[in-house]
Formats: sequence, structure tokens, C-alpha cells
Amino acid sequence: MSDAIKVDIWSDVQCPWCYIGKRKFEAAVADFDGDVEVEYHSFELAPDTPVDFEGTPVDYLSQRKGIDPAQAKEMIDRVTGIAAAVGLDYDYDHIHQTNTVLAHELLHFAKSKGRQLELKERLLDAYFIRGEHVGRAEDLIEIAASIGFDRAEVAEALESHRFLPDVKADMAQAQAYGIQGVPFFVIDGKYGVSGAQETETFANVLEEVRREKVPHD
Repeated sequence: MSDAIKVDIWSDVQCPWCYIGKRKFEAAVADFDGDVEVEYHSFELAPDTPVDFEGTPVDYLSQRKGIDPAQAKEMIDRVTGIAAAVGLDYDYDHIHQTNTVLAHELLHFAKSKGRQLELKERLLDAYFIRGEHVGRAEDLIEIAASIGFDRAEVAEALESHRFLPDVKADMAQAQAYGIQGVPFFVIDGKYGVSGAQETETFANVLEEVRREKVPHD
């Protein structure tokens, strides 16, 4: 019987706050005196985005979201600064805005191999820091291969779409929970933490859950 605290995280690989939230959460886990089991769940922020969106992230925010270009630039500069504060060097000049459903299918494939967390980090790094494309099968195969996955096995998983039902199930669960934005953390099945909260917030929730788990006389 495991005493680990289970944390389910709904997240998208092109969500800047998800990567920032991941770092802040990881810092809390690093200081936490206990076991934490993490599982990521699919959430598509913009399922209507084409795989090959023509334009910059500023273009995307202004064209698809109706945000003034100057305001979009300010938003990007702000999030880039916050990312830098947690050690992430976002490169918005080389980001490929895309559709992320295949990336989510790949994450479920990685989960089936017990390597979801490793791939999640690699995909976020690919998108925000390395300027790699995370929407096309051929690029995802290369990204997966770069951390040791078998190319042919990854290609089969993506071409067959056999993990698409898992992606849809995650999205349905998010809807059932009322999750409208990510990151969203469900801790021990009962505490919801929305957004890229400060490390102290995550630490406090983990401590609270541990206190509740300790049997009382």
C-alpha cells in the first residue's frame, strides 16, 4: 500500500503557464518530505488551431483570440520574464504555434511505457525553448527518439491514433471537473489548485494532505 500523494495535472504543451507551474510545483515536491506520484492529463487550449499556423504567437493572439497586437506583445514579454525567474528561457521568436492533439496522443503512449514525465518535460522544452515543432508526426517521432523511444513504435502509435480515446477521456474528465484553464492540479483526488501558483501554495497543500493521511488515535 503506497502512502504517496497522487497529483493529477491537466496541462497543454503549448501553455506557457503550464511550464512555469510545473517548475513551481516541482520545487515544492523537492522540499516535501514524502512521496508524490504525478500523472499528466491532456487539455487542448486551442483545438481549432491548424497544425501549421502561419504567423507568430503575437499574430495568433491577435487573429485567433482578438487581442490587440501591442497588448499581445506585452503579455508575451510578461510571461517570458516570469519564466526566466524560474529558470526557463522562453524563445518566442522561434515558437511554432500548432495543434497539440498528436502531442497529447504521444504523451499517452509514453505513459503506457512508464515514461510520461520525461516526455512531458522534453515536449515543453521543445516548444518553448528549442523552437521545435510539436504538432507534426514526423517532428514528434524525432523528439521521442531523442530520448530513446523506438521510432517505428512511436510512428505506429501516432498513425493509428490508438491513444486518441485517452486524450478525449482526459478532456471529458476536465469538463466534468469544471476545468476551463490550465495548469490545473488535483491533489489527492480532492484539492484543486488552478494556475501557476507560488511554490509555497503547492507546499502548503501537500502538507495539509499529509496531515490528513496520518492516522489519528
